[in-house]
Amino acid sequence: MDSIWDLLWYTLLVFAFVAYLLVLFQVLTDLFRDRKMSGVARVLWIIFLILLPYLTAFVYLLTRGKGIAERNREANVEAKQAADSYIREVAGQSGAAQIAEAKTLLDAGTITQAEFEQLKAKALV
Repeated sequence: MDSIWDLLWYTLLVFAFVAYLLVLFQVLTDLFRDRKMSGVARVLWIIFLILLPYLTAFVYLLTRGKGIAERNREANVEAKQAADSYIREVAGQSGAAQIAEAKTLLDAGTITQAEFEQLKAKALV
């Protein structure tokens, strides 16, 4: 490095490259997330991203930018629903449901009062 200007220029170039990579990965993610886009259109976008990377990325953001936000929101909602469903599945029944089930077994004579108390204590923990 000959001067501070060379360092500044190098820093600017690195910043621009990293910013482009972030935009590129966002565009590629959106390309494969969009269920309405045909495979041919995806291939054309990718070819143009390789041949004219900056121009294509800017054109994609200008023409399909609103859709990117909508598809990100949909993906986040789907991920949250899947996580909530998994948590409900793993968590099992609530304590009240377990006590009600144990009470039904007690009333049917399947378990004794002592077993009911044990199940009730376990459900409340």
